[in-house]
Amino acid sequence: MTGSLFIITAASGTGKTSLVKQLVATTNDLSVSISHTTRAARPGEIDGHHYHFTDIESFTQAVENHQFLEHAFVFGNYYGTSEASVRDQLTAGIDVILEIDWQGAKQVKNLFPNATMIFILPPSVATLRQRLSTRATDSKTVIEERLAGAVAEMSQYVNADYVVINDNFEVALAELKSIIIADRQTLARQQERYQVTINALLNHDVSADLAEIANR
Repeated sequence: MTGSLFIITAASGTGKTSLVKQLVATTNDLSVSISHTTRAARPGEIDGHHYHFTDIESFTQAVENHQFLEHAFVFGNYYGTSEASVRDQLTAGIDVILEIDWQGAKQVKNLFPNATMIFILPPSVATLRQRLSTRATDSKTVIEERLAGAVAEMSQYVNADYVVINDNFEVALAELKSIIIADRQTLARQQERYQVTINALLNHDVSADLAEIANR
């Protein structure tokens, strides 16, 4: 059975990464694609686990070789998603989450029209500013740059299939899970998953059952 592709996008500081991490940790057969980036690792980040950290030359070469499903230049750094990695997981029947910015989300949606795009919004600009400020990993200049671009980013929510407001973490997480669960119950996925069971139900010989009862 082929897996489903979920695109989760949001303005920086909305809590996307924390939500995705907990979603993957508590949901079976769900994986988040690890992006490539040219930015430096933040304290505690591990290469190959949080990101594939690479240099600009290697990233540019990968772009020229068409190795990325999508790529974008965001706040002075390049980010990209390995096409081979995503397709391999989908073929293996694993549902894949792409945690990417709106530019990459639009690129992927064009290539995978059936992908489900989820946009996460903060409850207010004040909350977004607070979350960006409490990271303690970015300078004030970077924080202001991210906040200034947030409104433009958030306006892209109209391109999504679902919108989740991350006011309460547990509520937002439950809403994300409900989207995954609903996708797994669609007609196409249930037909593929339970083909044998459905065929047995529809092809059952009721007349034989009646004859058996009559002969008892």
